[in-house]
Amino acid sequence: MTIAVQHSTTYRYSEPVSLDPHVFRLRPRADGAQRLIEYALEISPAPAGRAECLDAEGNAVVQAWFNAPVSHLSVSSQFSVETLRENPFDFLLPPPSQLQLTPDPAAPAEVGEFARQTSRHAGDQTMTFLELLARRLFLDYRHVAREEGAPLAPEVVLTISEASCRDLAVLFCAACRAMNLTARFVSGYEIESARVDHPYMHAWAEVFVPGGGWRGYDPSRGVAVGADHVAVAAASDPAMASPVSGAYRGPAMASMDVAIQMRVS
Repeated sequence: MTIAVQHSTTYRYSEPVSLDPHVFRLRPRADGAQRLIEYALEISPAPAGRAECLDAEGNAVVQAWFNAPVSHLSVSSQFSVETLRENPFDFLLPPPSQLQLTPDPAAPAEVGEFARQTSRHAGDQTMTFLELLARRLFLDYRHVAREEGAPLAPEVVLTISEASCRDLAVLFCAACRAMNLTARFVSGYEIESARVDHPYMHAWAEVFVPGGGWRGYDPSRGVAVGADHVAVAAASDPAMASPVSGAYRGPAMASMDVAIQMRVS
């Protein structure tokens, strides 16, 4: 499947501001699950300088810095990706004894109890636990879109009845870590989130599975991740997977407009 995306974000300021250096994480990764066909990133006003590199988490990033006050900042990315993983379970598992879950006694109490309860229902087996956890979060929450703000803490998510995709991704990761599984937060795009009236970027989780490497699970959909998702950035800390990181200096008020278009072929 080929997925093409045009994504623009514009920040407007009520009066000119000075921008601190910004980091943009909008380039889809290229790995065994997806092939990047083309990509372009435009920044306006043009920065005084920009550099591309890999960050500490292995994400492709653009660093940009500015030397004059601005009244707006526009970022536009355009890409096409071929998704390759039709079967999210296309790997060989080790013997069941190596997939036995063990709780982390240092996990926060609320999250630890939630994870242990889910693990018991899964027979303390890793793969069953991951599928059951994704399904449980999908069924237990009313799903809402929230364009701005950091994800809620996992302990908070356990106390509410509705959550955004990034809230559920954070809780999923925390529950995995409470069972000594390595997990990380992922930002990117997904077909269903692009079919609503106001398309948005999506968030899910990845877990390092013995025999399979990093594998995605989407608690907002209740599924293991296959060809419908395009991963852009992943990190243990959700802030390090944010599409745009940076600040401005000045008394101005800021507003944000986002537009995403996606085509599938």
